[in-house]
Amino acid sequence: MDLQAFFAENTPPFPEERVKLSERLGGEFRIRGISEEESAALRRQCGKDSAGAADPADYLCRLAAACVIEPDLNNAALQRSWGVMGAESLLRRMLSAGEYARLIERVQAVCGFDIPVRKMADEIKKESCRATRS
Repeated sequence: MDLQAFFAENTPPFPEERVKLSERLGGEFRIRGISEEESAALRRQCGKDSAGAADPADYLCRLAAACVIEPDLNNAALQRSWGVMGAESLLRRMLSAGEYARLIERVQAVCGFDIPVRKMADEIKKESCRATRS
């Protein structure tokens, strides 16, 4: 095996793609994949349930916000126009339920998740439980 293939300088960046969520929204979203290191930081920020497990809906919203490059969800003027503060709140206010679901689906794909959301949520809960036992 060629170890050189795994060196940082020989590894391509995480994938990006453009996503048109609907005709209602005038432009496309540009999203990117993130590292597991970034994903773990997002899980640590999530709200917890009574068993101490990360809230899967909270994680997916944070994941989507972290992966969106365009539009700039942290832009104060954009947040002000929707009457919210924060990237996650902006996504939830700006997008319809179907648009949000399509964004979550594409974000998971660009991050390399090829498992159903429910299974991923179960894995997040298990990981969170293991982390609290240590």
